[in-house]
Amino acid sequence: MRIVTVNLNGIRSAASKGFYEWLAQQDADIVCLQELKAQAADMTQQMLAPEGFHGCFHYAEKKGYSGVGIYSRRKPDAVIEGLGIAEFDSEGRYLEAQFDNLSVVSLYLPSGSSGEERQTVKFRFMAAFMPHLVALKQSGRDVILCGDWNIAHTEKDLKNWRGNKKNSGFLPEERAWLTELFNQVGFVDVFRKVHPELEAYTWWSNRGQAWAKDVGWRIDYQIATPGVAEQAESAAIYKAQRFSDHAPLTIDYRD
Repeated sequence: MRIVTVNLNGIRSAASKGFYEWLAQQDADIVCLQELKAQAADMTQQMLAPEGFHGCFHYAEKKGYSGVGIYSRRKPDAVIEGLGIAEFDSEGRYLEAQFDNLSVVSLYLPSGSSGEERQTVKFRFMAAFMPHLVALKQSGRDVILCGDWNIAHTEKDLKNWRGNKKNSGFLPEERAWLTELFNQVGFVDVFRKVHPELEAYTWWSNRGQAWAKDVGWRIDYQIATPGVAEQAESAAIYKAQRFSDHAPLTIDYRD
């Protein structure tokens, strides 16, 4: 089972940069998308359901903002849009597709980088989301949470960690929240399981020469319950083409 996750930073923009031509060559079973920056009326047939895929989406109410989606070869048994929390569901941040005992989630956790107000929203989301994560872990289902978590967990997960200790995405409280998710709740960072020491990134600022110099952050994850995490065989970040300021993360799991 091959799962791809990618923040598109605008599905229309990514489409114009060859995303769908690339996707057609990937032999993916499930593809999780974040930051659609589109509403249903903006979506082409290709965006709604690329050849061979079913598509489901959770759009933000605000135009040109946020939104998540999932493509799957098999039609989901059930789809859950949102967390049941109006403040966050209006921003289109959570979509869960269920296949037998497997839940695959496309997640776009808020960014706090634009200022204190959005950081406060991010902390509110994290506080509200943790009980849901605990419930998922305790449900007995296999769960894979794919997406842009907007947090680099450790010093290995961003190039310039020394200069970012007080910046959103690498704040002590954010990193501790992920540590709790892994160490107390029991979820697994699948890329880190496959590559314990590899310093590799999934997002690069558009400022300066961040991409050219590989001054990046690893903020896009596939985070899974232990049973399915144990099935991970390979994990790769695709950088040969740029569809977005993020790179696709592909993980292969044994069926």
